[in-house]
Amino acid sequence: MKGSKSKNVLPGFGLSMGFTIFYLCLIVLIPLAGVFIKTAGLSWSEFWNAVANPRVLASYRVSFLTALFAAAVNVVFGLLVAWVLVRYRFPGKKIVDSLVDLPFALPTAVAGVALTAIYAPNGWIGQYAERLGLSIAFTPLGITIALMFIGLPFVVRTVQPVLQDLEKEVEEAAVMLGAYRFRTFRSVILPELVPALLTGFALAFARGIGEYGSVVFISGNMPMRTEIAPLLIMTKLEQYDYMGATAIALVMLVVSFLMLLLINYLQWRANRHTTTS
Repeated sequence: MKGSKSKNVLPGFGLSMGFTIFYLCLIVLIPLAGVFIKTAGLSWSEFWNAVANPRVLASYRVSFLTALFAAAVNVVFGLLVAWVLVRYRFPGKKIVDSLVDLPFALPTAVAGVALTAIYAPNGWIGQYAERLGLSIAFTPLGITIALMFIGLPFVVRTVQPVLQDLEKEVEEAAVMLGAYRFRTFRSVILPELVPALLTGFALAFARGIGEYGSVVFISGNMPMRTEIAPLLIMTKLEQYDYMGATAIALVMLVVSFLMLLLINYLQWRANRHTTTS
């Protein structure tokens, strides 16, 4: 009897790869190439004046630093949330698990209005912070909180499946050999989680750099202080300065790409170390 030949659900490799390349070109590569082509119409002096004036540099600093701090905080608390959801059973666990995905479903403008109402000087939390001399809304701290809100699910959903797949026998063996809880976590669990944590960090950081809706309200949009780069791009477009807008976007694209390459390299190193150890 002839063996039955298994059939793939999708078409063959050539056709599938062709559709994949076509889709990526249409959705990703062509729009990104348009940024380079549009910016190429500027001379070097015009490009430099567009991307290196003090207001633009200040917006870069606000966007990248707040996204960096928000992603770093989310790595810590995202790991904690994922740990609780995986390792413990408690009433309302499914509700807590679904709340993690709320920033994905909630329109960013709604999140921005809600956060501003809460952390404004007369808001529920902001009024008490003001009494302590701490301003949240309309400061870089408020921007960081907004980016923490929209970036947390990336870390939780990246780390959660890795925690679920970890073998508890290894942890139990470490405890039986006399390792304390912190040492077990540091030496046994954390090395397995580092690649996932770096991936979650990269995703949260990338989302934070380009975030607009949830930040534009709580930032206050003060030039040289709380103005983010995406807002400055929108301002340039409203002024019909398309060359200036694409120049700023090009710098953000290149810097983001380089930082993501660095994070992916660190993730590759972590995966290689975990595999060889």
